[in-house]
Parts: sequence; C-alpha cells; structure tokens
Amino acid sequence: MAARGQYEELARQISAVGVVKRGIARLLPTECPSGAAAVLALLDRYGDMRLSRLAELLAIDMSVTSRHVAHVVEHGWVERSPDPGDRRSRILRLTPSGREVLDDLGRRTTDLFADRLRDWSDDDVGRLVTLLTRLRASFGDARTQLRPPAAPPSPDLRPPVRAGAPAGTEAPVRAEVPAPAPASAPAPATTGPHT
Repeated sequence: MAARGQYEELARQISAVGVVKRGIARLLPTECPSGAAAVLALLDRYGDMRLSRLAELLAIDMSVTSRHVAHVVEHGWVERSPDPGDRRSRILRLTPSGREVLDDLGRRTTDLFADRLRDWSDDDVGRLVTLLTRLRASFGDARTQLRPPAAPPSPDLRPPVRAGAPAGTEAPVRAEVPAPAPASAPAPATTGPHT
C-alpha cells in the first residue's frame, strides 16, 4: 500500500485534471456540448441501449441523461425506436450522421493529445492509459468492465480482472470523449466533454 502522502499528492493531481478536460471541451463544436459527445461515444462503444443503461454508463441521473438524449435526437445524431421486448421503452441508436460527428470529435481529440504529448514515449502513453483504466475500475466505473486497454500492459500494471465480463466483448479503440461529472456529486472546477 502506498504512503498517505502519495494519496494526498494523487488527490491534488486528479483535482487538477480539469485543465485537460477544459482543453478537450474547447475543441468541441458549439452544437455538440460535452454531454452530447458522451452520449454519442457510449452508443458507439456499447451499441443500441435503453435510456436507463445510458444513464448508468454516464453515471448521471435519468433527467440529465434525457436532456442529453433530446439534444442528440433533435440534431439527428441518435434515433429512438420502440423496444421489441417492452413497447413502453425506447431503444437509442446512433445514426450515420451521429457517427460522422463522433468520427470528427475522435480526430480532434486524437490530434490534441498527439500534439500535447508529442514528447512522451509510446511506453509512457501506454502506461498512462493502463493506469487510468485501472483507476476507473477501482472506482467502479461501469465503462471499464467491457474493454481492456488497447495494448497489453506489462504484468505489474495489469488492471484487475472483473468476474463476469464476457470474453471477446472488446470494442474497437476510439478516442474517448470524457463523460460529464455525475449530477449528484459536486462538479470539479470544470466539466469535460467518453466514456
């Protein structure tokens, strides 16, 4: 177990990550705010789903999720269709237009990180991805359960294996637009634009 001082420094560093989220938020087009971008990214990664599942993955309440969904539906990026298993529910599906927007956001985000981390080695970037994935898993982020890091981590940095995650369910690697902060918790200094 790490020393208490290391956890204190980690808390300071995590609280200062807002600068990264602000940088990502600045590159989003005005018609696609962070909540909308997160909805698109999660539908792309996990496929069609009900609003309740989307709210769980976003870690925000249903009313906030509904507002984000209304925005992306209004822009034609997501469509709602009746759930064949329960006609009272709707299934959310990414449209081709939504995929185009998401591809553009992915290019913008990837270009930003490539520019800002240009002096980092591939190993350093890989280690950061692995450790951030592991950190999110330690906090119970549902989005880390279905997708391991892009490259196999070194043995001492492997994220914990979660029981019940089906083998072969990994989604293709895509630049993830960070999800907004949960509505029930106080937001950090800024909220970012997922997963």
